[in-house]
Amino acid sequence: MSDRYQVVGIGNAIVDVLSQTDDNFLDLMGIQKGIMQLIERERGETLYGAMKDRTQAPGGSVGNTIAGAGNLGLRSAFIGRVRDDVLGRFFAKSLTAEGTDFPNAPVADADLPTSRSMIFVTPDGERSMNTYLGISAELGPEDVAESVAGNTDYLFLEGYLFDKDRGKQAFLKAAEACHRGGGKAGIALSDPFCVNRHRADFRRLVKDQMDYVIGNQHEWCALYETEDLEAALAQARAECPVIVCTRSGADVIVTRGKERVEVPVHRVVPVDATGAGDQFAAGFLYGLATGQSLKVAGRMGCIAAAEVISHFGARPENDVKALFRAEGLI
Repeated sequence: MSDRYQVVGIGNAIVDVLSQTDDNFLDLMGIQKGIMQLIERERGETLYGAMKDRTQAPGGSVGNTIAGAGNLGLRSAFIGRVRDDVLGRFFAKSLTAEGTDFPNAPVADADLPTSRSMIFVTPDGERSMNTYLGISAELGPEDVAESVAGNTDYLFLEGYLFDKDRGKQAFLKAAEACHRGGGKAGIALSDPFCVNRHRADFRRLVKDQMDYVIGNQHEWCALYETEDLEAALAQARAECPVIVCTRSGADVIVTRGKERVEVPVHRVVPVDATGAGDQFAAGFLYGLATGQSLKVAGRMGCIAAAEVISHFGARPENDVKALFRAEGLI
């Protein structure tokens, strides 16, 4: 089918609001450095008001991945929930402008506003994210169109959605539709805290529903409750066909059945680490969707991640496909 998607994502539709700052400001505002914290509406308004020289970009972890995949030329769509407000319209318009379908119309009579993440970037490239989830936390099965989730080669789910029961239901509906339609479903583990909160559910999902899983070393260790990464990956391999483990600066490990490859990472000093994992996933999915070997798919992920940390913001600014060509990958 020519109108079939190559990749569809489902996740929180969040507008990233970025501001450059320093450690003193973080201390002053009681912001924990380098992690993602969920905040309430009131705190969100306080932090938003305290930001200098704000820039905004459509975000959300899997939203970034799918936009990256769309930028690479894959037929892509993103399932998410925004309100019909300024930020919601901005999100929908930006995504569509980048070549990714956004099948869910902004919701008009909603109580909650469009989700936003206030991201404070310090001079060392670390980002401290303060996310007010707003309306995207209400994403549920009714937001998942069978014609979208059931009509894609690859479905990519965002671990953060697991924080709500309706998000879980949306997930399962999407994964089942994808499998019925002959596609492969995968997940980004999202963060170790998220994994710790929902370990039993995540393990069941990885084992029963997922064809591929992408996580970093901390997330894999959290999932299998061990400090020993190799032990965690051995367990993961026994439960899921394709496993990807990123290790911020060290080689990426990718396994498929008995096959194991380690993809070298060329270290670059990050200008802004926002979106590195998301763009790794975009490059890797591009490789899978276009039938590349594991090694090449992993390499594509690394190139896409290196591009995004070389500048401010979580979306690619350069032609990543041209970078693949320069490396002789396509």
